[in-house]
Amino acid sequence: MSRGTRGFEPLRDLPVPLWLTALVVVTLIHPWVPAPRWLMLHLLLLGALTHAILVWSQHFADALLHTAPRPVDARNRTARLLLHNAGALAVIAGVLADLLPLTVAGAASVAVAVGWHGLALMHQQDRALPSRFAATVHHYVAAACLLPVGAALGTVLAAGLPTGLHERILLAHVTVNLLGWVGITVVGTLLTLWPTMLRTRIPEGAERAGVRGLPALLGATAVTAVGAVAGSAVVTAAGLATYLGGLALTAAPLVRAARSKPPTAYAPWSVFAAVTWWAALLVAGVLALLTAPDWESATESIREGIPLLAAGFAAQLLLGALSYLVPVALGGGPAAVRAASNELDRGSALRVVTTNAGLLLLAFPSPGLVRVLASVAVLVALAAFLPLLFRALRASRIVKQQPVEDRTPRSRPEGRPAGQLRGLAATGVAVVALVAAVGVAIDPVALGGPGSAAAAGVTATGDTTTVRVEMRDMRFHPGTVEVPAGDRLVLEVVNADQDVHDLVLDSGDRTERLPGGESETLDLGVVGRDLEGWCSVVGHRQRGMVMTVDVIGGSSESHAGHEHGPGHDMAGTHDDGPPASYDPMAEPGHGFEARDATLPPRTGKVHRRTLTVTETEREVALGVTQTMWTYDGTAPGPVLHGKVGDVFEITLVNEGSIGHSVDFHAGALAPDRPMRTIEPGESLVYRFTATRAGIWMYHCSTMPMAAHIANGLYGAVVIEPSDLPEVDRSYVLVQGELYLGEESVDVDALNAEEPDAVVFNGYADQYAHDPLPATVGERVRVWVLDAGPNRPSSFHVVGGQFDTVWSEGAYLLDPRRDGPEGGAQVLPLLPAQGGFVELMFPEPGEYPFLSHVMVDAERGARGVFQVSAAE
Repeated sequence: MSRGTRGFEPLRDLPVPLWLTALVVVTLIHPWVPAPRWLMLHLLLLGALTHAILVWSQHFADALLHTAPRPVDARNRTARLLLHNAGALAVIAGVLADLLPLTVAGAASVAVAVGWHGLALMHQQDRALPSRFAATVHHYVAAACLLPVGAALGTVLAAGLPTGLHERILLAHVTVNLLGWVGITVVGTLLTLWPTMLRTRIPEGAERAGVRGLPALLGATAVTAVGAVAGSAVVTAAGLATYLGGLALTAAPLVRAARSKPPTAYAPWSVFAAVTWWAALLVAGVLALLTAPDWESATESIREGIPLLAAGFAAQLLLGALSYLVPVALGGGPAAVRAASNELDRGSALRVVTTNAGLLLLAFPSPGLVRVLASVAVLVALAAFLPLLFRALRASRIVKQQPVEDRTPRSRPEGRPAGQLRGLAATGVAVVALVAAVGVAIDPVALGGPGSAAAAGVTATGDTTTVRVEMRDMRFHPGTVEVPAGDRLVLEVVNADQDVHDLVLDSGDRTERLPGGESETLDLGVVGRDLEGWCSVVGHRQRGMVMTVDVIGGSSESHAGHEHGPGHDMAGTHDDGPPASYDPMAEPGHGFEARDATLPPRTGKVHRRTLTVTETEREVALGVTQTMWTYDGTAPGPVLHGKVGDVFEITLVNEGSIGHSVDFHAGALAPDRPMRTIEPGESLVYRFTATRAGIWMYHCSTMPMAAHIANGLYGAVVIEPSDLPEVDRSYVLVQGELYLGEESVDVDALNAEEPDAVVFNGYADQYAHDPLPATVGERVRVWVLDAGPNRPSSFHVVGGQFDTVWSEGAYLLDPRRDGPEGGAQVLPLLPAQGGFVELMFPEPGEYPFLSHVMVDAERGARGVFQVSAAE
């Protein structure tokens, strides 16, 4: 392989670090960017990795075929790189802005660049002398034939497809691009790069393994993609299994190389870890397809593994390969190469271990905060490559500026003491362990509390009573456990329900929160008094999920002082003092700003949005804070805006401490999968086509549903009818209720239907403090949704009259139909109903608006239109 200096070329060498920098930035700000998961994947795979493949596969082809590029070749290579990067930018901009023509043009540009690259490699091989490793170039050509197919599938996805077909085409798109374009390229490259990175000979049989493995990989990619399009789990699994066989066939000589000289530096360790993740996730995909109850469950499991495949396989492979190739390509002699290599090898063990231990945490269910901290650790470990890359460039340049006779080679990275490497690896393990410990310590799920001893001074009998307690249908079975005084009590607690539950006893003993199907043994020790138990998940205790331990012959002081034991669900009690109460007469300080009530603009036909559930302490009225459950940090969640026929692809991410879900009334589809409850750290994709107009509610449907809605998990989707006229201003008001508990919702008050406040857009009286502007003569449309969960609404504007009223998909009053004399005074709504009204203000002034359920207006469901004179 050539070790000559290539020289620095901006178009060839800068795009990868620029794409990676953009990826790091988007990862850090992902809650505030559209379609963040899609964007991060494409910045890495379509941007950085595809550019690197175009550059380095050409470099390897030149070295293996011993052909020097002609002037026309150099110009064509530059043109291909320009085509690819411009196309990738166009695809990303087109998808984010929902501009299908731009997306199509970008995908075509990428496809042309890669197809042209494949043809150029074929012609280069035709004019070269026979080469031992021509199989590597065959891999590159085969892979280049597949990417245009993947690009076409991606374009079809961007155009919008019905739910069901979309998932099948998406899996085919991922298969062709990741297993075909990326995977086959990687296999061909590793035939020669892997032994070179290990600084050992290319093993006998490597080229033959490549020749035998390529047809298997190509055929497996095609079978997997066809199986995905057909929706056949068996065919898709067979394709993945065949692909694994092709990998095993090719990898056998490479494994022998690693056994003869194991990895010692960052580059080979990172590549080894990448290939390990690749194989493991392929095995997981096969198992998911063969064991899942249906196609949808299987494909969802595979989709959840795609980010791990991108970070664990693609990112680590790219960074590992570049860490070896960049110093070699910079050249300048052994001293310059080793200077650059040493910089890129800094903290190698720490970075590799932190990355992969963090990814292992993310691969399994864990509390939301643990996942966030683990993600940060992985990001820092991977992103360290960027500053080290610039240090390597600087180190190489410094050495090259020295006279040749003064250049002293530094020790190779693998020459570092083994103890130092072990110490760095141990530090990586410690970092991830600390992440898990901090996350568990802070996560409320992990917090326990002191209780009262269960023994109550009774004499131990030496006997043990063991009872199986099942949690199902919001009940404990049995609801009463009898145990002789002095016996040791062991409870085998089993969650036979779909929802998460736990068991908390007033003695301070408790289980973890158990997902459906899991169990835990709770040893209470010697029991001498009666005990109360309950499920501490919000609202479950109020719905009757309680149990008792009756001690036969024990203390009669069964529950004194333990009416609300440790671990109670933050609701319905005020042992630490009542929460701050809502004061309707309070006045804000200078600079108060209400939530923007303007209807957000429609962004296109396909709406990709990530809704992240978090637990957020926020002000809900002047001087009153509450720990709300939120979609994207706001309660209500963000307003989504579309038209009939639009497609919504919503990724729900649960970063809370208990299970949550989302139910979109704007979509009509079977609720079994998209509306299911997901546990902390999990995600799902909810896709629907808006077929009917309305202002539709979305909300958490996890039981008890009223508590999840009342604590903030609700929002609005505005789907405009196709013939809706333009107006001067459009506002959205979502009515909700507040039940102020110690920290979060007071479930007792909720069940009694006694709200502390009724609010528009999540904050009491906010539009009285910061009125909504309008101008005389303007037509104002107000979309109103009553999210409940319990109170009706009767929307009214004091001093105004509605000339248009549209409710639940139909006009109640339409001046185009009913003439100019008709008018209306209210828009009446029951919980989960919505509509809009239109009016024009006759003169300047302040026009209050409110729910004409007057007790609710006085609880905060009011505001003001500040109407100014026309200019």
